[in-house]
Amino acid sequence: MLLRLRRTLAAAAVTAVTLLGAGGWAAADAQTPVTGPPPGTAAWLADTTLGVPLPDPAAAAPAEVAAFFAGLPAAQRDSLTVRHPQVVGNLDGAPVPLRYRANALALAEEAGHERQRAADPALSARDHAAARARAERYTGLLADGRQVLAFDPRGRGQVAEVLGDLGTARHTAVVVPGSDIDLMSFDRDHDPYGTPAGMARALYGATGPGTAVIAWAGYTTPVGVGPDAATERLAEAGARRLDRLLGGLAATTSPAAPATVFCHSYGSVVCGLAAPGPALAGSLVVLASPGMGIADASALDPRVPLWATERNDSDWIADVPHVSLLGLGHGADPTGGGFGARLLSSAGSHGHTGYFAPGTSSLAGFADLTLGRPPAGR
Repeated sequence: MLLRLRRTLAAAAVTAVTLLGAGGWAAADAQTPVTGPPPGTAAWLADTTLGVPLPDPAAAAPAEVAAFFAGLPAAQRDSLTVRHPQVVGNLDGAPVPLRYRANALALAEEAGHERQRAADPALSARDHAAARARAERYTGLLADGRQVLAFDPRGRGQVAEVLGDLGTARHTAVVVPGSDIDLMSFDRDHDPYGTPAGMARALYGATGPGTAVIAWAGYTTPVGVGPDAATERLAEAGARRLDRLLGGLAATTSPAAPATVFCHSYGSVVCGLAAPGPALAGSLVVLASPGMGIADASALDPRVPLWATERNDSDWIADVPHVSLLGLGHGADPTGGGFGARLLSSAGSHGHTGYFAPGTSSLAGFADLTLGRPPAGR
């Protein structure tokens, strides 16, 4: 017993050094999670033009929001969308087409604000560059064919994009990213399969028509190596937001089965703490996981199958000790024999972000799970 305790303490010390870094966890790295209702909520709640109270974004369940919109004529829905785009665009349970339209309006408005900031002589050159970059990102998200399910410019920014048709899809999937992902890093040319947009595109391409995939950068992620990455504070806030997203999908779409949820790196902690039930998720799939914030699969709903992707030999996450002690670390390795997850091959993948790369066994398995069939060879 004493030997086991010593080993656990030693592992915790290694975890602290590995995850917090040698002198590299300055307080400036700590992130403040974006929580609570979307921007514009006060004006939304004060709007009495319909003669009935509008659902409180902070308190109404997605099913209540869906029921409210279902009882409105089309003209009233459109009017609310135009008057309160940032609320409607982020309101889980609101009709999906309205959210797309609302977010297009919000993106156009915010792009205009950022262009004004980029020309403001009172701001620094660094501020001008940041404003131009944001305006460019917002404008890019307005391109023809892009479907933005959520857009929140607060903090580092959050966004969710849909590939495919949520209205007709028989199968859906949600990609939950890990550290260093926000609105600006949501999609990038280098390391494409390390971003939710790149992962979603790869999965959508592998599943064929009839599927919708959501790239979700909808929570405040850790930045770099620091205390946020070693603890579950941000994951707890992210889990609540993921639960509402899945609740909104359940209330507004009707696929053959609830979404398959793919949880990359720190995102697997978010998924573990969310622990969705069968009404919200068909399966959970973790990859490059530092742990799920739980002791083992028994902490999850047994009706939602858990799949753990085998770690490839070049994934640095293998160097992170799988322990949880004194608030540090995220617990046991989901790929371990005693965890209780079903294993998924990752043959052909490379590095921490290569599991969605075309031609890998992991992407093929992800596609099978999304389509509701057993992965090949399992």
